[in-house]
Amino acid sequence: MIKGSRIIESFLWKMSGLFNFFILLLFLSTSLRDIRSAAQLLPDDEVETMRVIASKLQNTRWNVSRDSCTTGEGLQQIISNDTRSERRHIMEVGSNITCNCNITNSTFCHITNIQVKKMNLNGVLPEEFANLTFLQEIDLTRNYIGGSIPASFSQLPLIFLSIGGNRISGSIPEQLANISTLEELVVENNLLGGPLPPQLGRLSRLRRFVASANNFTGTIPVSYGNLTNLEQFRIDGSTLSGSIPDFIGNWKNLTVLDMQGTNMSGPIPTTISLLRKLKSLRISDLAGSSSSPFPNLEAMTNMEDLILRNCLLTGPMPKYIDGGYDDLKNIDLSFNQLNGSIPELFQFIDFDTLFLNNNSLSEDIPAWMFSRTDKIDLSYNNFANTTQQTCGSSRVNLVSALSPSAPAPNRESWCLRDEIGCSRSPKYHSLFINCGGDSTVFEGNEYQRDFSNEQAYFYSESDGWAYSANGVFMGNSSAPFVGTNTNVRDGKIYESARFSPTSLRYYGLCLREGSYKVRLHFAEISYTNDSTFASLGRRYFDISIQGVLERKDFSIVERAGGVGRGTFIDFDNVTVTGSTLEIHLYWAGKGTTGIPERGVYGPLLSAIAITPNYNVSTGGISAGAIAGIVIGSCAFIVLILALLWWGGYIGGDKEDKELRALELQTGLARALFGKENQKLNLDWSTRKKICMGIAKGLAYLHEESRLKIVHRDIKATNVLLDKDLNAKISDFGLAKLDEEEDTHISTRIAGTIGYMAPEYAMRGYLTDKADVYSFGVVLLEIVSGKSNTNYRPKEEFVYLLDWAYVLQEQGGLLDLVDPGLVKYSKDEALMMLNLAILCTNISPTLRPPMSSVVKMLDGKLPLLPPVVKRGVGNPDIKFKAFDMMSHDSQTQVSTISADSQGPSLWNDTSLYKDETQGTSSETKLLPDLYDVDI
Repeated sequence: MIKGSRIIESFLWKMSGLFNFFILLLFLSTSLRDIRSAAQLLPDDEVETMRVIASKLQNTRWNVSRDSCTTGEGLQQIISNDTRSERRHIMEVGSNITCNCNITNSTFCHITNIQVKKMNLNGVLPEEFANLTFLQEIDLTRNYIGGSIPASFSQLPLIFLSIGGNRISGSIPEQLANISTLEELVVENNLLGGPLPPQLGRLSRLRRFVASANNFTGTIPVSYGNLTNLEQFRIDGSTLSGSIPDFIGNWKNLTVLDMQGTNMSGPIPTTISLLRKLKSLRISDLAGSSSSPFPNLEAMTNMEDLILRNCLLTGPMPKYIDGGYDDLKNIDLSFNQLNGSIPELFQFIDFDTLFLNNNSLSEDIPAWMFSRTDKIDLSYNNFANTTQQTCGSSRVNLVSALSPSAPAPNRESWCLRDEIGCSRSPKYHSLFINCGGDSTVFEGNEYQRDFSNEQAYFYSESDGWAYSANGVFMGNSSAPFVGTNTNVRDGKIYESARFSPTSLRYYGLCLREGSYKVRLHFAEISYTNDSTFASLGRRYFDISIQGVLERKDFSIVERAGGVGRGTFIDFDNVTVTGSTLEIHLYWAGKGTTGIPERGVYGPLLSAIAITPNYNVSTGGISAGAIAGIVIGSCAFIVLILALLWWGGYIGGDKEDKELRALELQTGLARALFGKENQKLNLDWSTRKKICMGIAKGLAYLHEESRLKIVHRDIKATNVLLDKDLNAKISDFGLAKLDEEEDTHISTRIAGTIGYMAPEYAMRGYLTDKADVYSFGVVLLEIVSGKSNTNYRPKEEFVYLLDWAYVLQEQGGLLDLVDPGLVKYSKDEALMMLNLAILCTNISPTLRPPMSSVVKMLDGKLPLLPPVVKRGVGNPDIKFKAFDMMSHDSQTQVSTISADSQGPSLWNDTSLYKDETQGTSSETKLLPDLYDVDI
């Protein structure tokens, strides 16, 4: 029994030990689980800190709890991976928090990264960030946060600090120099001021310093020469002064250097040649008068953007920049004093933009430039010669590119000269332009439309003005050059505007000599008028009139008292001594460049009004004048016919009735488009002779006759052929004297749809260039043997001219040649078709005069290249306005007869009536226009 009792006792003791062991295991398991659970929680103090930060930032999206790092509850996104590249790939808009739950010697999760971007937070910058002692990144980019930078940030182990695009004011605390881990400091687009703290020179790990568009003063501290790890240094748009320091040569890892628009002075130090890794070099508008030669950039073969604008550079351009610079896309060396020739090696650079304007470059302009598709600006130089005879290329700006001693090949070259003149006698005394918008009436004046979105060089829709836009919107090369905002008060002219990245010029052309008042209208339409990031933009530019600086660092918002408000500036005594008035707006690198998005900066102009300070004779008509007008009107047709007979361009009295009958039987319209038994088999040489005859006749009317005459109704119906098939211009019932006074003022529009120039058909602006347009249409018909108004290869095209533009873009113009021509010169046919398109340019300024057309047809003058191309979707190309007029005016256009010359918009008093039409076209005057005054 005793032995059995001992066995039981031993068994119970062993069981008790085993139970105690299981109890211990259970205890340890529970403890470990509690420890692991605690390791996934935020500390209470960080939770409270995040709540305070959310309150001060007015971020209602945050609702942080202890387990947010595990559940994500209360946070928009949790990223547990601490890889910097993955963090930076977070979406651009929203709040993102990174927790690290694997910190050594810590049993809790801790917040290491905070990104709150583009959320328009309205609060102040919280100093409580300093309580998040594990925080490595603060990114509050593009909000509406105010306040100043807390010095307490220096307590954090920050690697990345970005507060760019806010309302932060004050100065950069010198205590930030204690953040030894800091690699990126971004404070651009704020209201910071004061000097740059010298202590920041101790940030040995700093790679990016971006302080653009602030109000910093003083010089760059010498201690910054110690920042040898810098990769980006941007201080553009600030008010820093002093010279560019030599110690920038210490920044050998630098890839981006941006010093545009500061108050710093030159010269550019020679040590810049040590920065071999540079990809983007942007320096502009250096102060002072000390010029310097072009810096040595030979080792910077990785360069992508080279901008040295207005940097007091002298001497020749470097010859070492060639095709070896594989990545070089944007070159801007404008507004310097560079001389000599353009290096031939430049043709091997695959650049997108080349701006060499406003220098002293000489010798001949290289021919290779005109075959490039890139944007090139050579304006305002001293070149000796060029193969071009016009300024109006959309790719190469040649305004005032030639020296005064350069030869003048033809009349169109007037705009190439140093002193822009007028291709005819000055006649205008006022000008109203709605920049970037459609035609409109404001304060009793009709403002001309100007809504071409081209980065054009010398483009206009009338011969009274032109504009030139220069530069490229860095960061957004596709940014528009015109804009509209209907939420603008004070008038319709303030709803639209024209923009330009760097330089915007408007030219009032052919103005009479005298004193003028220039009123420039402005309204800021790019920024918002609210408490969001998009309202924080600041635009500054300079205004010069006739080459005289009138306003420096002009701000539309400051002048108008806010965004979306119209304002204007008057310049009361502007003198025109030649015939051109120049308005120049120039961006000197000041203000913001990334609000509300990258590429929003530069000049903005809403409208222009130019009025004379002298009396213009426009008095009422006396009884004697009325009698004179009646007599003159009766004699006008006789006078014109007499002049043309005397010049030999129409038949005289010696012609008998038989000859007149022969002429009527051989009208050009019937010869080209008549029925099979009426058409003539016109060979190529005959067609060339007819084209030359029409051109010479118009040249005589426009330039050689004592009385300059605009025919207004040139079309195949109004061209007669004599027995030798020589062309004779007929039907002067709509002809008008091309007076030096007010020929741009609308008369009652008269002519034939499909042959009228757009500026005349839609706005009544009449010059001899309207006849040039009509001639271009007739020239196209002669070569193609097709009627402009009746040939529709496809439904989406209204006229033959539509199809010609499409074929030109596709390189298939020769498809238009009359298939009935057995033998013809392809070179001559292509030249004549291109000439037809040149004559029908939508801008009258860019159409050649008829004297030049005669020389081109005769081979004595090279054909000018097409200047402003029309896109297929452009309403002007499809002549929707004409098409609409033809329907609205009860005018019927035959869609069956191949002979129709289009509906007339006036009583057709033609000497020749097209017998191939079944009925004569009905006529109607366009509404709301003035009576004809001839």
